[in-house]
Amino acid sequence: MKKIVSAAFAGSLALALAACGSADDASTEAEADTVELPADEAMEDVTAEPVADPGAMTPTPEETDTTTPDEAADQAGADAEAAAAAVAAAAAEGAEDATE
Repeated sequence: MKKIVSAAFAGSLALALAACGSADDASTEAEADTVELPADEAMEDVTAEPVADPGAMTPTPEETDTTTPDEAADQAGADAEAAAAAVAAAAAEGAEDATE
């Protein structure tokens, strides 16, 4: 009995969703008139001109990186070694606390 009721409910739900659809032909492609005109209308009352910012793309001396790739790799290795040592120390401390 439950199967019949659930099948009837699913069928009625499918019919309800089908009734909500529109009859527009979806096979028509977008045309320039339907895409460009709303964009043009949206930009009609914009009168401000863009202003160039000469400092936007120029890095400051603090931002300029003068390290070589080898130096950066060495620093990354040192950082990783320090992090591994800290993890090992924390693990040893945790194991020591667990045995007490």
